[in-house]
Amino acid sequence: MAEDDFEPSIIAFCCNWCGYRAADSAGIRNIEYPTGLRIIRIMCSGMIHPNYVIDALTKGADGVIIFGCYREEDLRDLGPTKYKACHYVDGIKKTENRAEAIKLMLEDFGLEPERFRLERIFASEGQRFAQIVKEMSDSLKSLAPNPFKNS
Repeated sequence: MAEDDFEPSIIAFCCNWCGYRAADSAGIRNIEYPTGLRIIRIMCSGMIHPNYVIDALTKGADGVIIFGCYREEDLRDLGPTKYKACHYVDGIKKTENRAEAIKLMLEDFGLEPERFRLERIFASEGQRFAQIVKEMSDSLKSLAPNPFKNS
């Protein structure tokens, strides 16, 4: 299969408050992103157990992105802002800790670390959402299809 013919399938777990709304923002503004993206809306990125990511990859998804809220510490650096941090206080911190476990599990399964990303995003960042998805899709194209895709 030629690289141009390969459209990676990407599962995006999007928190309800920021990730999903960023995707919605991209859609409302007609910002295009790769068609291989499948969005799963969740209340909080902290709900995503590492097994969900590994299950998606071992069942054939080429990549997985978790979109979550920013941490409170991230917002302090911005000064006064209208933006909110994680609506569940420490959901993103839980996700960051689990991301470390996911990276180790990817290695155990013989999968490249580029097949997983964790991103913090604001609801208003539709353009950035689309850019992240495009970057991941391009990265996955250079890796070729997931070896679990046809197993």
